[in-house]
Amino acid sequence: MDRRQRKTREAVFAAFTGLLQERPYSSITVQEILDRADVGRSTFYAHFETKDALVVALCAEIADHVFSDESTSEATHDFSGAGRNVEAEVTHILYHIQESRPYLEGLLKSGSGELFMAELRRRVADELAPELSAGIEGVPTDYLANHVACDFAETVRWWMRSPQYSPEEVCRFFLATTRLQPVL
Repeated sequence: MDRRQRKTREAVFAAFTGLLQERPYSSITVQEILDRADVGRSTFYAHFETKDALVVALCAEIADHVFSDESTSEATHDFSGAGRNVEAEVTHILYHIQESRPYLEGLLKSGSGELFMAELRRRVADELAPELSAGIEGVPTDYLANHVACDFAETVRWWMRSPQYSPEEVCRFFLATTRLQPVL
């Protein structure tokens, strides 16, 4: 993606998340997003097929960043030296969810929250579940991936209602309850 396209996506994301902090997803129109982002309709639709696709893209943006091989130090956290490490990846996701809380809380309370959560579950199943369920025999891999992904998504929902915990603490809770044991 070239610099111009990246700037357009960032403007649309900023406009959308700003609007989500003001009112429910269902009351936000594409035209309002366009106006706030200062982009044309055809430009918006070149990047996102629908407003729902924008929700999925928000989650994908977080996941792409967290699961990238090129992590960098950020203002609130630094996982640049962690490599492929389940604990670091889970905590990193949680930091981004915490930073996104102002708009995610409203999004998750709306019907569109399930779009975000479905994408989050998909990415966790693809990226984390294989590492968490390695070595477990007798249970189908797709079942284990689904189990881990659903557990993580529900952990995020719970954390939205219990924000007093840090990303590190929530990661510890999740991993303590998700460490899968072989079937006897």
